[in-house]
Amino acid sequence: MKFRLTTLILPLAFAALTTAVSSQTGHSVTILVQDAPSVKLRLAYHVANQQYVRDSLVTDADGKGRFIGSDRLPAGVYMIVLPDNVFFEFLIDDDQHFDIRFRKSDPVSTISFVGSEENSRFVAYQRQWKVLQEEAMKISSRLNGLQPGSQEASAVRKELTGQEMKMKQYLKETAEANEGTLLGAIAWSVMPVETPAASVPPGTHNADSLSRLISYLYYKDHFFDHIDFTEPGLIRSPVLGGKLDQFFRQVVIQMPDSINKEADRLLEKSSVNSDMFQYVAVWLMNRYASSEIMGHDAIVVHLADRVYLAGKAPWAAEEYISDLRKRIERLRPNLIGMKAPELLMGSFAGHYVSLYDVKADFTILYFWEPDCGHCKEATPRLKEFYEKNRESGIEVFAVCTHHDREKWERYIVDNGLVWINGWDPERMSRFDSLYNVESTPLVYILDRDKKIIAKRLSVEDIPGFIDAYRKFQSQ
Repeated sequence: MKFRLTTLILPLAFAALTTAVSSQTGHSVTILVQDAPSVKLRLAYHVANQQYVRDSLVTDADGKGRFIGSDRLPAGVYMIVLPDNVFFEFLIDDDQHFDIRFRKSDPVSTISFVGSEENSRFVAYQRQWKVLQEEAMKISSRLNGLQPGSQEASAVRKELTGQEMKMKQYLKETAEANEGTLLGAIAWSVMPVETPAASVPPGTHNADSLSRLISYLYYKDHFFDHIDFTEPGLIRSPVLGGKLDQFFRQVVIQMPDSINKEADRLLEKSSVNSDMFQYVAVWLMNRYASSEIMGHDAIVVHLADRVYLAGKAPWAAEEYISDLRKRIERLRPNLIGMKAPELLMGSFAGHYVSLYDVKADFTILYFWEPDCGHCKEATPRLKEFYEKNRESGIEVFAVCTHHDREKWERYIVDNGLVWINGWDPERMSRFDSLYNVESTPLVYILDRDKKIIAKRLSVEDIPGFIDAYRKFQSQ
């Protein structure tokens, strides 16, 4: 298997995770490469979907080496990485003194352990699970080549269902046989959610739709049933990060209210273990702080209020909390769904203009600069759209963020910008903080009541958004 080392830049330092203490101190993992001397090896581990190197060594002329330290390693799924990024996985749990033996020519198939029964069981689990998966893939491939609804397809589908049941049974047996260990927690976490048949009263209108909704809600509510949030070893495994990504990418409706609700529920589940709570909180903040989906800044505000600004993030440095607080205060006034803050400023027309005095179905609030390269591309496109649609309930309230009045006036005249041109070089209206203006061009769209309905759109996306919004409102 190929191994890729990546670097994850977190907005805060991820604190060292604790682990249970056994009678032995420190860690000592002895390596024997049975068919090659002087092999460079790296000891690595998972966090979410990233991998990190913990240590490295070069084996001696007999193929021997040892990863050793006075500290105990945090529990999790670790990897021995060979040249060419070939790797195999093993577990670090309570027992951290054992031997690993393998052949460089085929490490995955030849790996064995001395002094670690859990790892011996883990390897057996991996090998059997691979066999079961490969068989399922073969059956699925056969099914894809058959005519849907045919007798043969029905037979193969039945065979696939049987294979899936066999896989579930194997996971259940492995989990129960290894209860209380990291291996057991991993096996449970892979177990899929079994959604019972929805019970819909006879004669129900749109019974199929209701049945699908009931099944979806059950699946969503029970998605993490098999995750042991008391087991911090799952943090350093590919399992937990994969489950979180699947849930928040594929299962939850991509609306801030829905995501915030599920984030709160997950934070509550993870609060049984401080390391797990930290991991979940950091994962959520990282995901939505970098989201490019419009409106997801409301999730960042919610997480900040719920965890970081509420004093529930002892791992976060004071500087990070201070910077986050400032950022949240810039985001909070201009979230989608909120009433747009009033703007009162001078104008090109020579009198004061008020954002709230604009009477239009849609107000495009446009922050721009005459010398901004992107603005020079966006402004003519916005002008073209405005000229075609100004009679259909659309107005532009343009705010120049540049302090040079001569450049501003010259650009307006030269380009025939006849919309509302606001001017506030002293920032008396606080437009930069109220609307979090950090770069230009910047677009907000307001409805007739001056509620923010879109933000940070490209000018090219404005027509499509307004058309879609009008259709939605007319339904």
